[in-house]
Amino acid sequence: MAQPAKKLEGKVAIVTGAASGFGRGIADLFAAEGASVVVADINREGAASVAETLGGKAVAVACDVSFKDDVDAMVRTAIESFGGLDILVNNAGTTHKNQPFDQVGEAEFDRIYAVNVKSLYLTTLAAVPHMERCGGGVIINVASTAGVRPRPGLTWYNGSKGAAITLTKSLAAELAPKKIRVNAINPVMGETGLLSQFMGMPDTAENRARFIGTIPLGRLSKPSDIANAALFLADPASAFITGVAIEVDGGRCV
Repeated sequence: MAQPAKKLEGKVAIVTGAASGFGRGIADLFAAEGASVVVADINREGAASVAETLGGKAVAVACDVSFKDDVDAMVRTAIESFGGLDILVNNAGTTHKNQPFDQVGEAEFDRIYAVNVKSLYLTTLAAVPHMERCGGGVIINVASTAGVRPRPGLTWYNGSKGAAITLTKSLAAELAPKKIRVNAINPVMGETGLLSQFMGMPDTAENRARFIGTIPLGRLSKPSDIANAALFLADPASAFITGVAIEVDGGRCV
């Protein structure tokens, strides 16, 4: 029996923050579905390790997404290594500890907005001209349920993800004539390295249970959940979907 066609065969994708967590899950699934993947992360060694596991159709790039030179080099690597760019996944992100708004310092605030918001500006500027020359493309921004249903303790992070959602919708409208689709994914709190920061307390089974109790489907999000949503949005089968922010949240925002 013939194997089903891979959904991203022949596509070139960049995934930021791909050394771990959601980004690692997305990079793994995209590669399994036939894409050539630029594994980008501020953690050079982690990115290299992931790229090695993905084989010859992956290349690692050390990238701080808040710096223009790094972002331009990342996009240039995709073009030089694989001949084009079809998919950009803006997954890299950061947060402050769950705490009162006035306990977050100015430098930490600036870093959150540089990584979570300015990066979208830089990556879009760098990627869109190449996508346009290729006849179109897909941009996927990993935002958060925090941008839809904000809660106390993560105020400045919430705002950065609200900005990501609004930017997604605005870019979708502006880039549609260029055949570039722009969508977002809103994960609920997930099993990633930032979990203790989001909770504002140690990552223990007891503390997790307090947060899981607010999620109707009864668990945290996993990298595979976010990867599957990203694959759906990147797949040419979703060619008529743009400007949406899909909540992958087990019902948290209901």
